[in-house]
Amino acid sequence: MKHSHYQQVMNDTKWEELRAAMYNYPDNLQWRTKDIETGYIRPWDGDWFHHFKSGGYISIEWLEIKAETEELRKDLTAVLRNIHVPGEVILDVIRVYGYVKKEDSLIIFNHSFLQLSISGGKPLEYNTY
Repeated sequence: MKHSHYQQVMNDTKWEELRAAMYNYPDNLQWRTKDIETGYIRPWDGDWFHHFKSGGYISIEWLEIKAETEELRKDLTAVLRNIHVPGEVILDVIRVYGYVKKEDSLIIFNHSFLQLSISGGKPLEYNTY
């Protein structure tokens, strides 16, 4: 499966680390994903053990996790930073990227942040963790 305008930034191992962290999180977290091939956005779900991994991870463009309070957002971003996944906070959700557009190609993926850059090398303005 090739997506000529996208670059994959997550692999099965990272998705499994994320899934395990969310499954073991003390609160029941709601999530949804967008399929890169069809554009389909799943309805919100809370099953991290079976539903999240059913069908595999290869077609996940992004994952959103509901984080409706500032306290929850801070706690979840700390968990996600610890497992080094690319993403950002968008209002009351945390979005983790499985793919990014090539023109926003990944240039630095550090232990504490993800920096995306436009082809010309100018940094994009992202709230990252």
